[in-house]
Amino acid sequence: MCRLVIYKSTEPCKLADLLTRPAHSIINQAFDSRLRLDLRRPINGDGFGVGWYDTSEQDDSEPCIFTSITPAWNNANLTRIAEKIRSRLVFGHVRATTAGSLSQDNCHPWRHGRLMWMHNGGIESFDVLKRSLQALLPDDIFSIPQGNTDSEWAFALFLSILSNHIHPKPLLSPDPIPHLVLRRAMLDTIQTLNSLAKKHGITDPSLLNFCIADGQTVVATRYVSSSTQEAASLYYSSGTSFGEYAPGGHYRMSKSDKRENIIMIASEPLTFEKADWMEIPTNTMVVITPKMNLLQIPIVDEFYVPNLARSRASEFAATKGLLSLKTPTGPPKQYGEVA
Repeated sequence: MCRLVIYKSTEPCKLADLLTRPAHSIINQAFDSRLRLDLRRPINGDGFGVGWYDTSEQDDSEPCIFTSITPAWNNANLTRIAEKIRSRLVFGHVRATTAGSLSQDNCHPWRHGRLMWMHNGGIESFDVLKRSLQALLPDDIFSIPQGNTDSEWAFALFLSILSNHIHPKPLLSPDPIPHLVLRRAMLDTIQTLNSLAKKHGITDPSLLNFCIADGQTVVATRYVSSSTQEAASLYYSSGTSFGEYAPGGHYRMSKSDKRENIIMIASEPLTFEKADWMEIPTNTMVVITPKMNLLQIPIVDEFYVPNLARSRASEFAATKGLLSLKTPTGPPKQYGEVA
């Protein structure tokens, strides 16, 4: 079970104010979660990663990535660089290994050209459909993954769809990619994974909270391939400033006017201020445009259910530590593991 955070703003933010200083940052959540609790692996100590776009680069062309297999809360290098680096767009991820080996190659996020990707959840029975997924990839993209997680192979699938079917420019082009193109590629990636699951007779759901950025646009999903279960949790917060208001790492989002200078997306709220955070509905795509507009777009497919039409059960995601259990559901069903 993993955790993630996305930060995008009009002004650079020090990484420390996002990752290491807040009392409820994803690093502290890794050993002291208040919302998600994975009874199988309560500690996210199997590595971490942070990716950011350098604010000194005028075109924000390619992200920097720092990963390690050490626990994030015990990595002195992370603490040091977080005090020195500022960025307008940051991805952060902490990992608890349930699929894929303990390896730096398996730590999120990953990058290719100006694109950066991470995932929270799991592709159900990935070992069964992996060969079929790989067969869809051209040779140049097949050689990109260096690890063995379902998450990185999903990134390769996304790159293949983006390259071969949608985006006319080379993947390594320095030019930004229109958010409509990224949205289309993300939807096609999810649809392809659903088709592969059907092909192989896989009936348990996949949890696909995917995130992609190109330096200017962010696209994220909260998605489960089920019409009855909740997806892994995902929240957003927006405002004009994010900072410490009391000693001890107590941060909050402030909103002094109608502008959205800062938008954050996280698997679990990063502050103790309940009003700061809004839950993203299950099976929804979230887009942060270059002009800092926040779009929430329902993913309408065979698993789409209007939010007011039917309540979803939390059991499936909760058994994986990806959602708090909302109502008692009896003895938990033993579902497959997640990456």
